[in-house]
Amino acid sequence: QVRLVESGGGSVQAGGSLRLSCAASGSAYFNSYMAWFRQAPGKEREGVAAVYTRSGSTFYADSVKGRFTISADGRKNTVWLQMNSLKPEDTAMYYCASTAPGGPWYLSARVNHWGQGTQVTVSS
Repeated sequence: QVRLVESGGGSVQAGGSLRLSCAASGSAYFNSYMAWFRQAPGKEREGVAAVYTRSGSTFYADSVKGRFTISADGRKNTVWLQMNSLKPEDTAMYYCASTAPGGPWYLSARVNHWGQGTQVTVSS
């Protein structure tokens, strides 16, 4: 059974930091893009960052480059998203996701498994 369990969301002021964690079980982790998506109210779900677990390559949306860092540990089947210099526009529900390779990591339609989501709220 595949499960993705997120933790680490919360409320911070602008300029603050949060670290999200995603623990994967089953076949979700290996040879996949482990990614973070987010969805704000009234907006489409968007890809934020991803790591290809086979190579360690990382990918970021332009809106978070230089502020967010994704990392992974294959021994723990865990992915983290370190979010620094947070802005009010980063407020959203953040979802961990697992996507098979062979296509863009940022397309939500290609995601095989989703976590339940964790809320991030940034106040100005």
